[in-house]
Amino acid sequence: MTSTVKPLSHVMDIEPYLPGDSAVEGVTRVIKMSSNESPLGPSPAAKQAAEGALAELERYPESSARIVREALAERYGLDALRIVCEAGSEQLINLIARCYAGPGDEILFSAHGFVAYKIAALSCGAKPVSAPETNLTTDVDALLALVSERTRILFLANPNNPTGTCLPVAEITRLREKLPESVLLVLDGAYAEYVDKEDYSAGLEMVTEYPGNVVVLRTFSKIYGLAALRVGWSYSSRALAMALHRLRGVFTVSTIAQKAAVAAVTDLEHENLAREHNARWRPWLNQKLSELGLTMTESHGNFVLAGFASQEIATEADFHLRSNGVITRTLREYGLGDCLRITVGVEEHNRLLVGLLQEFMAGK
Repeated sequence: MTSTVKPLSHVMDIEPYLPGDSAVEGVTRVIKMSSNESPLGPSPAAKQAAEGALAELERYPESSARIVREALAERYGLDALRIVCEAGSEQLINLIARCYAGPGDEILFSAHGFVAYKIAALSCGAKPVSAPETNLTTDVDALLALVSERTRILFLANPNNPTGTCLPVAEITRLREKLPESVLLVLDGAYAEYVDKEDYSAGLEMVTEYPGNVVVLRTFSKIYGLAALRVGWSYSSRALAMALHRLRGVFTVSTIAQKAAVAAVTDLEHENLAREHNARWRPWLNQKLSELGLTMTESHGNFVLAGFASQEIATEADFHLRSNGVITRTLREYGLGDCLRITVGVEEHNRLLVGLLQEFMAGK
């Protein structure tokens, strides 16, 4: 008998997210520079806290991640009741989409924005709408031009992934002021801790200035080096936070993740070390790769975007790197097939990558 049970049509329109590879067939020593993970790893205090939590594995975690919310509130001067924690900020992206959009609605984002926004739109039956960019940078006017009566959410990563480009706070404010009040602006600050620009803001203050119309997303996966534990958080109005609580899972942030996150966000010394490492080696990578004739986009994250003369050459470069045990991120699904995104690594890995690309480009 053939089953007539079928998934909803909009679910089948989703192309699953393509994560950065972690292995290369036939290569034993692999250096992963594809997923924007912290090259310094987590804080020693976070590791110790995670190990200490192993004594509690038989118990369910506290459901609201209270200790994380309180630590974040103390660190940033926030209201803990307006913070929602989830198993990574991507889960919050999905929750927001489910909460505020559905069939017949539209979710707007920038053309080269994080692919999770498109997936979130399709998963709730909404139409994903992408706005063209200017020089791989979010164009506020292009976004505004595509706002319609059906637009419910606008996702904006700042800095953006995978381009690394960044908008000043004045442009974000202009965007919010020109958006209808019926549109929720979601500011994704996954890479906020790496930005060193006087005119930048992750947008936490905008949550108060535009109550109910702005949500800020942050993560422990990048500068804090806790990607494996999956901890993300949002800051919003209390009403919006309560709406998200109605949808989220009951025990989604484990006890190990919660205790490690608290230790990480309070270890400012390690956070500063990670930031300083990135501030040294990201410009170095940009310069060295630019000297090879690659087109480098100014990045404000913990990665660089390298453009090649064609998609064919980018594919060949990727193969050369992988054959020598270095994995970077191809970006064909972002419409950037001629580019590779390269995570800033430790010194040894950065130098190896540059050496391999020098070898490759010498043959071109």
